[in-house]
Amino acid sequence: MTQAQFSDTPATPAHSQRPNDPLPYIRELERKVLWLSTWMIHNANNIREARDGLKVGGHQASSASVATVLAALYFHILRPEDRIAVKPHASPAFHAIQYLFGNQSQDQLEKFRSFGGAQSYPSRTKDKDDVDFSTGSVGLGVAVTSFAALVQDYLRVHDLLPEGQARGRMVAIAGDAELDEGNIYECLLEGWKHDIRNVWWIIDYNRQSLDSTVTDFHYGHFDDLFESFGWRVLNVKYGKLQQVAFEKPGGDKLRDWIDQCPNSLYSALTYKGGAIARGEGSEADLRGWRTHILEVHGDDPEVRDLLAMHDDAALHRLMTNLGGHDLETLLEAFESISDDRPTCILAYTIKGHGLPFAGHKDNHSGIMNETQMAGFRASMDVDEGQEWSPFAGLEMDEAALQGFLDTTPFAGQFPRQTSAPILAVPPIETPRGDTQSTQAAFGQILQELARGDSELADRIVTTAPDVAVSTNLGPWVNRRGVFDRRDRGDLFKDEKVVSAQQWRMASDGQHIELGIAENNLFLLLAAMGLSHHLFGSRLIPIGTLYDPFIARGLDALNYACYQGARFITVATPSGITLAPEGGAHQSVGTPLIGMSQDGLAAFEPAFADELAVLMAWSFDYMQRDGGGSGDGVWQRDAEGGSVYLRLSTRNLAQPAREMTNSLRDNVVAGGYWLKEPAPGSELAIVYTGAVAPEAMSAWEAIAEDVPGAGLLAVTSADRLNAGWAAAQSARQRGQSSAPAAIEELLAPLAPDAGLVTVLDGHPATLSWLGAVRGHRVQSLGVEQFGQSGDIDDLYREHRIDAEAILDAAAAALVGRAVRA
Repeated sequence: MTQAQFSDTPATPAHSQRPNDPLPYIRELERKVLWLSTWMIHNANNIREARDGLKVGGHQASSASVATVLAALYFHILRPEDRIAVKPHASPAFHAIQYLFGNQSQDQLEKFRSFGGAQSYPSRTKDKDDVDFSTGSVGLGVAVTSFAALVQDYLRVHDLLPEGQARGRMVAIAGDAELDEGNIYECLLEGWKHDIRNVWWIIDYNRQSLDSTVTDFHYGHFDDLFESFGWRVLNVKYGKLQQVAFEKPGGDKLRDWIDQCPNSLYSALTYKGGAIARGEGSEADLRGWRTHILEVHGDDPEVRDLLAMHDDAALHRLMTNLGGHDLETLLEAFESISDDRPTCILAYTIKGHGLPFAGHKDNHSGIMNETQMAGFRASMDVDEGQEWSPFAGLEMDEAALQGFLDTTPFAGQFPRQTSAPILAVPPIETPRGDTQSTQAAFGQILQELARGDSELADRIVTTAPDVAVSTNLGPWVNRRGVFDRRDRGDLFKDEKVVSAQQWRMASDGQHIELGIAENNLFLLLAAMGLSHHLFGSRLIPIGTLYDPFIARGLDALNYACYQGARFITVATPSGITLAPEGGAHQSVGTPLIGMSQDGLAAFEPAFADELAVLMAWSFDYMQRDGGGSGDGVWQRDAEGGSVYLRLSTRNLAQPAREMTNSLRDNVVAGGYWLKEPAPGSELAIVYTGAVAPEAMSAWEAIAEDVPGAGLLAVTSADRLNAGWAAAQSARQRGQSSAPAAIEELLAPLAPDAGLVTVLDGHPATLSWLGAVRGHRVQSLGVEQFGQSGDIDDLYREHRIDAEAILDAAAAALVGRAVRA
């Protein structure tokens, strides 16, 4: 079968120039992948200078386990439009393949796991050899391929893919231990609901995890599990040697023994049998396979005759000839897939295959010593000084191998990361209303965008884990609809049942509804937020969730940011301000998450006009991709990133004011004086978000006794802190005039002035302000779980009400007087 047999996918022109039988070429290159990945790790641990004395690591056994699978994919199956997530511990094998393609440098390989070199786990943002998906977080790199497939189909159905672009397969190479991760099964359920297509999960089923062999109970249920979610399951268990043996008399008994053999015993016998190649071991070790098989089937003459046809070395080769290490078997399996049905391929392998510690239960972190490497070098025919040569030790002509590589379908494009034009941001008007919440204002802003006809609005895709209505996405969804491949309409409307939610489900819908699984939310946001790089078409993803449940999906959020994905997370309601909902729904530490998360700009506006400014800025910020930084340029702003908006359901009286350019800039920078302090003022109240009324009330009470006291509105503790840190770093490098917004804001205050900081969140969010200019800080916030109640009771209990602010202000002034 040719590549053209996959649905909607033309064959790569270069494919027709390839030899009729690619197997000899791939087998040679497979050997080179094994050698280079193993040598790369050996060089990093045993040859390269070790300055800190730490073990470098690198997972030789895990790379060897999947070398054949990767060789089959990259040298024959994959096309440029396919996207692949390589399991984390196979990073050296991935880098070796890219090196053979000419997409990776020897210098990078020599610096594997050192600063500036090839990364320990495939990284989109740090590796130079065109990684599609970062996979350092176990399980997440697998699941994101399903959401990438959903995004690809969304773009296709909306006619947003570049003209002539074929649909690619989203492929994940997963270690079998990754299937223990819960997010895998959350993803399977969501993929089933959305009828995902063009997804391959290839399980490196070596039956070993970091600490032990995988329990035998697992393997018998994977078929049923995946098939129940609509997946095809292909078991690639037996290599050609085994398949031939099974056809002989006694072969059915041998196959039955293999199927019934416990994982731990199979691994142990694999290691003991490897003593033949290592030139060591006792007679019992060498006869391990034979002994155990005869213990079960020794009274069967056909089995005895079958085993007698093989000496110990041949029997070891037969028993370790699993499908995941047999190129011909793998290629037949891959090429048998002629449609776009999601497919799980269980490729049975041996961890460490081809290496001295193959099968040993402790081989996960094992690294060959000098003696073992010398033996391995000899078996690979690699002379000293030729370790990095792409073709050293191979029997086939170098020119022929290079020609084969050049005509590999996958080699038709590099780099494969795409780009897309920047979308213009239309004016974002402040929602009307004398009193409103930031959550309601968010819904109104999206509603107005939905009414318009801007290209940006057409590229917005919203999503939520079953909380679209309660996070004010309802008006957007009413106008733009729910995405579904088939037009389903709204049955409640058809049946004339009155409802505020008119959710038409159609192929042109712009909302993707998810079940209650926050990992899925952030994985979908990651996939949508990479659409311009993966598929050449830009989307503007917006995901909403309840603020306390950011913690549920934090690993996936971190993963999305690490990949450089671009999206807006709207987390609402937040804090104890949620009041009657109770402590289980009240967030405390999320402002600190927003400050600490790289790749994410976090804001907590109090007023609707601030939110309008921030959303307009966010639509621009998430599209930035600036490289390089000149003097005075804040690199974070040049590069752009994702945005986190922490909003509230509390209705606040809105200020009557003009949004000047200066105020707009300050809102984005992170803060502005709502009440300017007098020069040399001895006190300022600093607030964030929903506690604005309490801060204002306290300021008004203080203003009579402390004329000139200031009231500072912080829209982003994250931006203020990051800007200050960036300015300090620049000064340390010699840029003495590097500005920091927070330093300029606090400059009017007296050097010994007191600051009272307050927010509905952890007080550490703002307590660092005292370090900026040496001011004394009284920090108010929430440090304990909340409970049900109204805002007045909860604010009083947690001491973020106006009275607590006044008490803190008094303490700050008393402290100043004592010091004076």
